[in-house]
Amino acid sequence: MGIREEVYYEGGPHIGDLIINILLGFTVICLPLTIAAIVRALWLRYRITDRRVSVIGGWMGRDRSDIIYSEIAKIVTVPRGLGGWGDMVITLKDGSRLELRAVPKFREVYSYINEHLSPRAQQASGSLGSQG
Repeated sequence: MGIREEVYYEGGPHIGDLIINILLGFTVICLPLTIAAIVRALWLRYRITDRRVSVIGGWMGRDRSDIIYSEIAKIVTVPRGLGGWGDMVITLKDGSRLELRAVPKFREVYSYINEHLSPRAQQASGSLGSQG
């Protein structure tokens, strides 16, 4: 009998990211950004539980990264889309990074993840552009 995980958030990137990038695609110079947003909308999925952060992405959703909270050294957030969504960069203790793009309700998700981090990681984490 396995240990059950409580899912806090499960879903894809914020729809606003796709809409804005499609509109920017009409300028042709932003076409690569539009294509990237479409790929994210189709195949990127986040799953945040009380035990781990999972990111499924890549072409056709074939790549998966699972991070347990004890391995996280720091999280930095950056608001996007007038604060409607945001990006998160999770830095692990080994120095590697995992980027979560266009996370819906990113402030609430950040708070939830932050509650599960060690006090040292909590102190190192924060938001770019915030006053502290």
